[in-house]
Amino acid sequence: LILFKKGNGTAFIGNHIGAFTEGDVFFLGSNLPHCFQKADKEMMTSALVIHFTEQLWGQEFLSLPENEALIHLFKRAKGGMKLSDAVKVETAQMMKELENASGFSRLLFLQNCFLQLMNDNSEPLSTQEVRKTAGKEQDRIELVYQYTLDHFQDSITLSDVADKAGMTVPAFCQYFKRSTKKTYIAFLNELRIEHACKLLTGTRKTVAEICYESGYNTLAHFNKQFLRLREQTPLQFRKKCAEQSNPTFSIKHD
Repeated sequence: LILFKKGNGTAFIGNHIGAFTEGDVFFLGSNLPHCFQKADKEMMTSALVIHFTEQLWGQEFLSLPENEALIHLFKRAKGGMKLSDAVKVETAQMMKELENASGFSRLLFLQNCFLQLMNDNSEPLSTQEVRKTAGKEQDRIELVYQYTLDHFQDSITLSDVADKAGMTVPAFCQYFKRSTKKTYIAFLNELRIEHACKLLTGTRKTVAEICYESGYNTLAHFNKQFLRLREQTPLQFRKKCAEQSNPTFSIKHD
């Protein structure tokens, strides 16, 4: 269980790329690769993290009919969950109380967290098959992630990233697809569009400016990828977000 107390940025969970911000709560199963990259290297971030094993109460306890919903929750967590607004506030409060509690009461607060999580209808974030990874393989994928984060606004070729991973291009493409269940180009586009979404909601820059700052060379290609991943145009996305944050707000097309 992860509660972000301060900061924001990009979340990598399995093969999912999304945003995280202050107040967000994530529930991640075991052996699920994850990384949280803050939006600014100088930014201060803070998170409350609660670790526990699935067998915390023993197999006999989990086998009770009353715990069927708990078992289902753990299965959903294998792909990772980002709690909905309707559930995360109370869950965050329970986590804070658990942090300051002691003795048996800590287990009670953890159980109360589970009760909140069971009421959340969020779909698993990642479709990647969960498996234990060797340290060397995990280091390699993290190296690829970090290189991409550092250079996604520039022109990145498969040759560049394969060389960074110490592999030939064909070998790297097979490795990345096997590890994440998606191609590297698909991963790169998701990262760029996620960055574009932040600029669309957090700045007044034009779509053309955002296109080039997100690593795209042409506006047509940017619009195509944005529509494919968000099922709406950049302008529609900006307008919808503006209306949700301020129903009386109107926005002009740029």
